[in-house]
Amino acid sequence: MEDAQIVDLYWKRDERAIVESDAKYGVYCYTVANNILSNTEDTKECINDTWVKAWNTIPPQKPKALKPFFAKIIRNLALNRYQMQNAQKRGGDMVTIAIEELNECVSSREDVESAYFAKLLQKDVNRFLHTLSKRDCDIFLCRYFFLENTAEIAKRYRMRESNVLVILSRLRKKLKKFLRKEGYFV
Repeated sequence: MEDAQIVDLYWKRDERAIVESDAKYGVYCYTVANNILSNTEDTKECINDTWVKAWNTIPPQKPKALKPFFAKIIRNLALNRYQMQNAQKRGGDMVTIAIEELNECVSSREDVESAYFAKLLQKDVNRFLHTLSKRDCDIFLCRYFFLENTAEIAKRYRMRESNVLVILSRLRKKLKKFLRKEGYFV
């Protein structure tokens, strides 16, 4: 079923919208959440929460493409669940490592000013991503949006993991340079 048809089902409040969403995007959502949580039960709960959130969000929203819409929802739900479960823990897990890698480019401060500039930063990072080749952009997003480990990325792009690590290092340096040029202090 096409995305527009699924969205129409949500607008009509037809419960088949959830069935069709799960049939088309369930495996994809499972992968996104499981990359973050590494726990089948938690991942399944996040998927169910995603369909509930979509049900409560459509309408009034009317997304043109459901894949990125669902990706954003499930990623945020999985990250929130991860943070709750690991509030007292620190260290070498994959999510923490990926976030720490990005901290060298983008740091955050807990105040009103940083919340205001977060939207501006998001737009600038998106502009940066549009300057990259498709492969580099995909590798960056796989690592820092979908939080995939570097071994999975290497397998997908048929390269050595060390190559992926070098590409990610170069991309972080480019991002840092780009953000400095845009006036950010990094």
